[in-house]
Amino acid sequence: MAKKFKRYDRDRPYLNILDFLSEEKTFLIIIVVGIIVAATSTTNANFAMWVGFFFAAYAAVANDSIQSLGTFIESNKANKWWILWLFIGGIFLVTVTFSFIYFDGDVTYQRLTNPDGTSDYPHPEKFTFFQVIAPLVLLILTRLKMPVSTTFLLLSVFSADTSGITSVIFKSWSGYILAFIISFLVWYLSYNTIRKYFKSRKHSQYWMAVQWIVSGTLWATWVMQDGANIAVFLPRSQTVGQFSIFALTIFFGLGLLFYLRGDKIQGVVSEKTRVSDIRAATLIDLSYVILLVYKLFISTVPMSTTWVFLGIIGGREIAISLSRKKKGNKHKKKAAFMIGKDFGYAMIGLFVSIILAASGNSAIRDEIYSSIQNLF
Repeated sequence: MAKKFKRYDRDRPYLNILDFLSEEKTFLIIIVVGIIVAATSTTNANFAMWVGFFFAAYAAVANDSIQSLGTFIESNKANKWWILWLFIGGIFLVTVTFSFIYFDGDVTYQRLTNPDGTSDYPHPEKFTFFQVIAPLVLLILTRLKMPVSTTFLLLSVFSADTSGITSVIFKSWSGYILAFIISFLVWYLSYNTIRKYFKSRKHSQYWMAVQWIVSGTLWATWVMQDGANIAVFLPRSQTVGQFSIFALTIFFGLGLLFYLRGDKIQGVVSEKTRVSDIRAATLIDLSYVILLVYKLFISTVPMSTTWVFLGIIGGREIAISLSRKKKGNKHKKKAAFMIGKDFGYAMIGLFVSIILAASGNSAIRDEIYSSIQNLF
């Protein structure tokens, strides 16, 4: 019988700054070294490109475990980590290889280019400090268990003007609202039926096969949508050598992610109601992948999949809290607090993204300044 995996989770708050430094000293050393490397790399464009890419590869994969892989990790804790890794890693390699071949070196399914060949996120001839450091900011927010949008944080610093940011924000917010409404209706209207059939902890082995198919489809769709967040540091059309480094870096990064079982950001998923139940996890992922496929094909504009995921999780939690027949409002307040906390953290990520974009791009800074002046 497989041993149940136990993940250490720090529930108590830090007592003071010394407590924080003691607990997180290894992570802080990595961040400090990363900042120094980022600052020195900007003198050489090629070196800065690869430094930014390696930072982004780890930061994006670690942060996005909450959405595309979070429920899969949570409901498969009894399985060996390397089996999960080879399954998900293999899907990643197939997905990006197809895009690389079909789109002549573009691994992003044309998320970073327009139909006429132009790009709202041009590959810079010279990288700024804020562009290279953006993934490190994402790492810090991830360490604080904030489900921030990787799309906002990484693509915003490459946007040629504010239109590249506003289009992503509009598509992401519409995705959040749509996901919240659909998820709420599905779980609210079918709560009694789901509760009846999911009451027993035992389930058919067929659920395992269904979940792996749904999770694999979800992961492939996520790569098509969010692979741009990592590849934005590399040329829009990659050489075979560049593609090999890109693909293998993320493949082995996924291995580290599964070895750590999602790390700290996984707590955002684990705290939700019965997500470890493979049947509930499958229903969440199924609704998520349907929305992603819909959003994927209606527009090539990049979108924050984090916001869509938060909408799905949020709608589900609110629906369950309203459908329960427990006395009092404690469970309802708890659900509302969790959803508000996740949404608030996502907004913090958006705010930080805009600050980084404005700091590293004078055109965006001038447009924001002009917009503020027009308001007054």
